[in-house]
Amino acid sequence: MSDKKPLSDEDLNLFRDAVGEVKSVSNDKAPDTKAKPRARVTSSKEDNRSVMESLLSELSEADLLETGEHLSYTAPGVQRAVLRKLKSGKYAIQGEIDLHGMTLSTAKTELNAFLNECQHRRLLCVRIIHGKGRKTADKSPRMKPAVNQWLQSNKRVLAFCSARANDGGTGAVYVLLKRVTD
Repeated sequence: MSDKKPLSDEDLNLFRDAVGEVKSVSNDKAPDTKAKPRARVTSSKEDNRSVMESLLSELSEADLLETGEHLSYTAPGVQRAVLRKLKSGKYAIQGEIDLHGMTLSTAKTELNAFLNECQHRRLLCVRIIHGKGRKTADKSPRMKPAVNQWLQSNKRVLAFCSARANDGGTGAVYVLLKRVTD
């Protein structure tokens, strides 16, 4: 038995006015217009992604220098993990020198004196601000490549890399110095 109450004519008319004209349909299924996705091999994509991440995290110093922006160097025998820590700012900056506005000869003298003083004071991580050297379009930077060359040839330097954006970005470098043994 049904517990449904019969609808009055008034309720039926109200319902029909609210719904409007109704047409019967022969097929009550909506057509599937979406294209079926192609089968994906997820392990291959994951492998490719892992290879790319590995390649990007293991960029050599030469790769970074070719862009003309980022500087990076490790002395022979220094582990890449040390450079990664330096790049991510894991070492506390213990000293700083700003070479802006100096001639190359003055900057080289000041930089050598600074590195001597840092080693004498047993500082291990310092920042050197060299600037980006982009004031005029027709002149190429001079200080930045010079600092790059000087640091690579300096026996006190274990590693260096361009600073994080909040520390000067590509206009500065973090430098990790050798410990002095007595």
